[in-house]
Amino acid sequence: MNKVTALIICFLFAVQANSQDKKDESYATYKNKAELFYNLVYGLYYLPQYNLFSEYYPNTNQPNLNYFNDGEKSAKEVSFLWPFSGITSAVNILYKIDKKKYSASLKNLIEAQKQYRDTVRKPIGYQAYPTRLEKSDRYYDDNGLVGIDYIEAYANTKEAHYLNDAKEVFEFIISGWNNDLEGGVTWLEGVHDQKPACSNGKATVLALKIYEETKDKYYLDWGLKFYNWMYSHLRAEENIYWNDMKTADRSILKTAWTYNTGTMLQAAVSLYKITGDKAYLKEAQSLAEGSYLYFGKKQSDGRVSILDNPWFTTVLFRGYQDLYAVDQNPKYVNTIINNIDYAWANARDGKGLFYSDWNAGKDESKTSKWLLNQAAIIEIYGRIALIKK
Repeated sequence: MNKVTALIICFLFAVQANSQDKKDESYATYKNKAELFYNLVYGLYYLPQYNLFSEYYPNTNQPNLNYFNDGEKSAKEVSFLWPFSGITSAVNILYKIDKKKYSASLKNLIEAQKQYRDTVRKPIGYQAYPTRLEKSDRYYDDNGLVGIDYIEAYANTKEAHYLNDAKEVFEFIISGWNNDLEGGVTWLEGVHDQKPACSNGKATVLALKIYEETKDKYYLDWGLKFYNWMYSHLRAEENIYWNDMKTADRSILKTAWTYNTGTMLQAAVSLYKITGDKAYLKEAQSLAEGSYLYFGKKQSDGRVSILDNPWFTTVLFRGYQDLYAVDQNPKYVNTIINNIDYAWANARDGKGLFYSDWNAGKDESKTSKWLLNQAAIIEIYGRIALIKK
């Protein structure tokens, strides 16, 4: 080997080592942020007397909640199911980063989530508020989230009871399937005015995740039924998904949220991996670009900001992450990474909690912070760490 060749080889090794150091540093940065933020949220929101969490921090002067079928409700002594599930989703991601460190936390959260499990009404399902505190409605979209938490816990641990829990939730969801509008489920049990993207999209993802873990065709068949219903009824020409279709007149509520497109993006990637059919990959790429164009807005500093609720954006990021794992196009994941990095520096209050507007368009330093939006930060930083790793 001559001296020139030796120098070139040494240079290449040095470049490779430097690149690896930067990669490791980036992974460590996001891992640390995910863990630090989990500790912060846990410390501020956790209510040990219930083994649950508060809806807001601080829990005084809390704003009314407007995500129910029957109008606004006051925040209560513990959070409703939707925000709680956000914490469970986040810890499922932390478990992927450090199994030993988060094993007990995941087990505890899953058991705490059972406080929302209603065994009186059949089939068994999860209601919006803990059963020992009151009776409340059972939403199919909430149950989709819980089911996804369980199947993710099963994928992480391979403990059979989590798979059984996911299957139980899925049976509750499909109990709401009927032939109005050629299929689909409604928003909540017993109310038949609409068939929304939130319930049916999450059911699609849940069915396909159970199939990926079990290879039981029953779940693939159901996943395709939900997917095809969503595609034929709520997909928009803009390559996004609308909110719902009304059962009375088939009118479509043309309101779009990032998470509805995100769930169907996840589903399309899953179906591509399951079937090998490139039409599903093309569809996933169309939804990624469609959501980028529809929800994105150029900011003065050059960023394209995805404008929506932080948790909604995190669900879209799940789809972007799944697509990136397949096609290695970093455009979409990097867009959201750039935005959450901006928010870390510019859109947090004195406690370190994130504003709902990551662009800091208004001062939110004194406003109460919703648990769900803070849980989303833990999850998204954990997901970024996994991408960087």
